[in-house]
Amino acid sequence: QVQVVESGGGLVQAGGSLRLSCAASGSIFSINAMGWYRQAPGKQRELVAGLTSDGIRNYADSVKGRFTISRDNAKNTVYLQMNSLKPEDTAVYYCNARLISAQAIENYWGQGTQVTVSS
Repeated sequence: QVQVVESGGGLVQAGGSLRLSCAASGSIFSINAMGWYRQAPGKQRELVAGLTSDGIRNYADSVKGRFTISRDNAKNTVYLQMNSLKPEDTAVYYCNARLISAQAIENYWGQGTQVTVSS
């Protein structure tokens, strides 16, 4: 069982920056990967950035070069540094923790944090 909690969202102007945090607790040593997803009104949830336990990173094309995912293992926390924000980045951002075994894939989601970018 894993619990994840996001924080750091807010309202910023285009070109600004935000840093999102995702703190994990519970069976944290079973986590294979963590990632950030977002969902804008009227759109499907999409992967923004992912980070596996062995350090492999993936980014959506739309955020490549602007966003950076990182982790602090001592704090059991994953971060999403968002720079050069654009209005189209506006969405609810969700943290995901993935656990994979031979028999099942488990995904745990936070409650989301709102990011709004004004033009």
